[in-house]
Order: sequence, then C-alpha cells, then structure tokens
Amino acid sequence: MVARLIDEDPEGAYGYSKVALRLASRVAAVREAAGFAAYANQKYSEALAEFRAARRMTGNVELWPVMADCERGLGRPEKALDMAGAPEVHKLDKAGQVEMRLVAAGARRDMGQLDAAIVTLQSPELASNSVQPWTARLRYAYADALLAAGREGEAREWFAKAVEADRDGSTDASDRLAEMDGVEFVDAFDESDDTNGDDVDLEAVDIEDKDRDDKDRDDKDRDDEDEVDEDGKG
Repeated sequence: MVARLIDEDPEGAYGYSKVALRLASRVAAVREAAGFAAYANQKYSEALAEFRAARRMTGNVELWPVMADCERGLGRPEKALDMAGAPEVHKLDKAGQVEMRLVAAGARRDMGQLDAAIVTLQSPELASNSVQPWTARLRYAYADALLAAGREGEAREWFAKAVEADRDGSTDASDRLAEMDGVEFVDAFDESDDTNGDDVDLEAVDIEDKDRDDKDRDDKDRDDEDEVDEDGKG
C-alpha cells in the first residue's frame, strides 16, 4: 500500500507506513518503506533513521545514495560528500553509482560550488548515447547546473538531450527547453474563458431583447395615442 500511494498521495503513504511500523517494525522491508514514505514528505531525519535500520537488518548498500541525500536535506552537504567517497559506493550497481553522483553534485551546489558540481556529473554515463533508466535525470541535472553557471548554450543542448531520453516524463526538461526558447503555451480550450464568454453573450442578448420589447411598447403607446386623437377630431 505504501509503495502504491507514495507518488500520488505521499501523506497517505506516510500514514500507512506508521501503521505498518507498529505491526512489523522488525521487518526490513517495512523499515525501508517507512523510510521512503518519510523521505517523500521531506521528513529527512526520520527517513534516515529508518534507512539505517533497514541497512543494519540486511547489510545491503543500495540505500546508501538516498541516505546521503537525507544528509543534504538535513543541511549537511559535507556529510553527503563524505558518503560519496566511502567504500560502500564501489559496492553499488551502475544505477546506484549514478544516483550517488547526482547526490554528490547536488551537495556541491548546496555549498555554492557550481563548477565542481558540473565536473562531478561529467562521466561515461553522461557521455553515453545509450538510454538507460537514469539517463534523463543525469542529463537534466547537468543541464540545470550549466544553466546555473551561466552557460546557456550548453545548457540548452543538454536539456534537449534530456528530452530525447525522457520517455516517461520523469523530468520537466521539455518545459525548461521551451522556456529557454521563449515559447509560451496557451490553453486554447480554457473552460473558464468559454464560460465567461457565454455569460457575456447571454447578457448582451437579454439586454437587446429588453430594449426591443421597450421599443415595441413605446410604438404601441404612440399608435394608441394617435387613434385617440383621431377619434377626438371626428
């Protein structure tokens, strides 16, 4: 239930995770799910505690990058960088290593080290033409860092590359690219505009009908007066 809700209803997922913890706090999967639920709600201290508990139970290192990101969330980018250089990183699979690189680059940016963040993201995975599950996010992070450093031409190029790799819409690269190109999207089917337009038209029709009725009554009154005058003369 927590996994199903975490994207659509983070608060609901968090509530379910607390119930699960009361029932099965010694189950590693429950502690991990509770950590992700807390993480989704930006409760980084709580998330870190749950991730650490899950790691102690399993000995698995796959949570290392998200644990480092929790350190960032707690305002400790230096700690996140220390974790990025720890031996545990070498035990991660390719996806985990890319995630760790993203976290490390984010920590550099937190510390105002834009150039170092850019260098951190430069890697064989970034240069590769093959599209992997992490490719769009990696290219997006690189483009965003370039833009923050004022390298707009390069940033646009990498946002475009991110769009090419973003098959499931995991980033807003297309919006960022359009923004850089000065493209503005207008909703041609804005229901509120249509409704307001209909209201104005109906009101105008009502006014026209009322004016026409008043004119007809005035004309009839004048005709009646003329008939009375004629009768009086006769």
